[in-house]
Amino acid sequence: MSRVSLRLWDPVVRLFHLSVAGVFIANYFFNEAGGDWHVWLGYYSVAWLAVRVVWGFIGPRSARWSDFWPTPGRLRAHAGALIDRRPFHRLGHSPLGALVMVLMMVLIFSIGLTGWLMEEVDALWGADWPLQIHETLADALCVLVLLHMAAAVFESFQVRDNLPLSMLTGKRRALPDETDH
Repeated sequence: MSRVSLRLWDPVVRLFHLSVAGVFIANYFFNEAGGDWHVWLGYYSVAWLAVRVVWGFIGPRSARWSDFWPTPGRLRAHAGALIDRRPFHRLGHSPLGALVMVLMMVLIFSIGLTGWLMEEVDALWGADWPLQIHETLADALCVLVLLHMAAAVFESFQVRDNLPLSMLTGKRRALPDETDH
């Protein structure tokens, strides 16, 4: 019996995801800190973040904040399923995944803000604290990215579907007992 394929992630969400992931990899591992590429890719990432925030209000259901915002009730239900070792089937972001996503978005904005402060605010030129905060935030984002990747693999096994592939293709297989928590 074949499973039905559902359109899940729209092109804006997928481009946002790929763009900020690519910028993070480039700026964290390859680009010279403070170099032109580092700065402009940082601005590009923050611009995509602004698009994604707006898209959360006007985009399709799976992109909307109201569909996946990590409320206490949603987080308790998901944590309970993990503790009980039950799959938590949900189209779109799981509540814990949504929480990590929101935290990553806050970090991206904060990294962009501290980078801008270092580049554009003359009163802070030469001050150490913006750089220290910028680097600490980037390291925290790296930890969340690794957590996000590990969770995507773990959840893929839990729900028996390739969740990272669904972000690339925009489609996900509907599961027989799919529920919308």
